[in-house]
Amino acid sequence: MYQLSTLLRATIIALLVVVRGINCSPVSGLQMKVGPSGIRHGHWVAAWASMPQLTEPTNLPPRPFVGAATLPYPKKTLGWLPAEIVPTQNETGRVFFNSTIRQTLHMSIGSDMIRVRISNAFGAADLPITAVTVALPGLGKRGGTGASTIREETLQALTFSGSQNYTIPSGALAVSDPINFRIKPESVLTISIYLADGQKTNFLTSHPDSLTTSHLALGNYISAQDLANTSTQSVGHWYFVSAVEAWAPPSSKAFVIIGDSITDGTGSDTDMNNRWPDRLLHKMRETGFPSQIAVISQAANGNRLLNDGRGPNALSRIDRDVISLSGVAYAMVFEGVNDIGNAPATTQAQVAVAERIISAYKQIITRIHSKEIPVFGATIAPFMAPNPKLQHYSEPARNMARQKVNTWIRTSGAFDAVVDFDMILADPKNPDRLLPRYDSVDYLHPSVAGYQAMADAFPLNIFLEFENGTNSFSRKKP
Repeated sequence: MYQLSTLLRATIIALLVVVRGINCSPVSGLQMKVGPSGIRHGHWVAAWASMPQLTEPTNLPPRPFVGAATLPYPKKTLGWLPAEIVPTQNETGRVFFNSTIRQTLHMSIGSDMIRVRISNAFGAADLPITAVTVALPGLGKRGGTGASTIREETLQALTFSGSQNYTIPSGALAVSDPINFRIKPESVLTISIYLADGQKTNFLTSHPDSLTTSHLALGNYISAQDLANTSTQSVGHWYFVSAVEAWAPPSSKAFVIIGDSITDGTGSDTDMNNRWPDRLLHKMRETGFPSQIAVISQAANGNRLLNDGRGPNALSRIDRDVISLSGVAYAMVFEGVNDIGNAPATTQAQVAVAERIISAYKQIITRIHSKEIPVFGATIAPFMAPNPKLQHYSEPARNMARQKVNTWIRTSGAFDAVVDFDMILADPKNPDRLLPRYDSVDYLHPSVAGYQAMADAFPLNIFLEFENGTNSFSRKKP
């Protein structure tokens, strides 16, 4: 009798575990396909990345994904309630409660195995990830970029340390377990994240101004073919995802660009992937460039070398945004215009800021060279307007500082190579201004034609010249 009751009890417990697992799994029915990708001596390379930063109040998600409301149900049960009966607003100080975030990312290189980085670098509270899926997108403007739909037959769940749910502490990063998932060069990947309990803070990690449409919905829709219901809203930001890594042959490498709004793509078209790094990547694929190089933009609108503003200053983010990325073999610095533009327009102030910019370049070169990674420098593009009232950077003292910095970039020999975007974009008749067809209308940011010109003129030979890296001790000191 004792043995029978014990057996019955064990059977009931086992059945309950199975039933609970079926009912409560956030990605029920999905299998994690993990195994060797066929590359025995490969390494991880960043196939896509964006610069994480603290989300400004104006870039927080819209209501009901952030806001104030009294929750009508116990919090601990809400993650498993049907979408139609959950609250329609977030509490004060909480974002993405019971929310799905679907985002599309433009890959650089191809691979048969990938893993994903989720960042809580700027979160003021733990980030409890309930579930994440990846898939190829459905229709979109450019290969699925910005699409709310996915190809269901490609859908796979991600795990983190073997678990579908994972809590990322404040300031930390989580890397998913690798999965067999084929991506092609210049293809698009869809990532859907579900947060059952949201994040209990309004200080969160994102990349605003993504120039890519992302989709938000209340409820768990990470496996849905189309993220379209009455609660769905679209935004132009990426949240939490900071990188996708590809398992690739030793010849595959990443080229990381530290930059500001020009590299981030201001003036390009939403969902069209026509920023200058995108066009450079396309040029490399079209010309059959011999080495598989990922072009990675670590740039943000308004970013500066010396001061925090839109994102942390460039000096403070070298370790996170360059050195810690997987497979980095080349780096470029294309920053400084916002330091010049935000310093007072006096000769004294501009001389001082130019000297500080040059000093910052030297520090960045030294730190990246410590990893034997070559560092390329880019000259600061023209920004003068016919009238200073049309564009507040357009002041003679600021242009003097730009020219001083550019002269140092060209002549110092501190950078391993120089890409002269100043000369590429300048109007030959007015070299302190952008060529009219390269101007996006604000006299500061290039147009799509300007971005194409930057890619067309980029000297691909510098990748071959430094394919074996650089040794900072064998070079002239910056």
